Amino acid sequence: MIVAICGPPGAGKTTIATLVRDRLASSDSPVRLFHSDDFSSRTDERLAERVADAPPTGITLVDGTFYRRPWQTRFRALGDLRFVLVTAGLETCLDRNRHRTNPIDEQGVHVVYREFDEPDADLVVDTDECGPEDAADRVLAALEMWAD
Repeated sequence: MIVAICGPPGAGKTTIATLVRDRLASSDSPVRLFHSDDFSSRTDERLAERVADAPPTGITLVDGTFYRRPWQTRFRALGDLRFVLVTAGLETCLDRNRHRTNPIDEQGVHVVYREFDEPDADLVVDTDECGPEDAADRVLAALEMWAD
């Protein structure tokens, strides 16, 4: 199963994806995590290629904005995929971005936030209303449900 953890910059995607990966790994569940931030160009294409080339066992977590519909469609074509939409208010996203080790340009946060085309999400997590641990719990509970 592929789980795309998507949302605007600063919403909490990477934090949640990392917590979920660590918890799955600690229970000896096969899991891989791919971050869109690891690619500086052709991000959606290279991320899709990497995910498509991954062994089809266990859980593949993908952390990226996926803010454009064509990117979402491309990933849905990869097979058993679930979208987890991570949301937060613009001010929250901007504040979190300012505290990142490598913040992106604030204009970029504004653009993605404004142009975000929400996917048909299988789970929505609002990080203005819950912390990272609770968000990871929600994703793990959904994974159990989706596996049945």
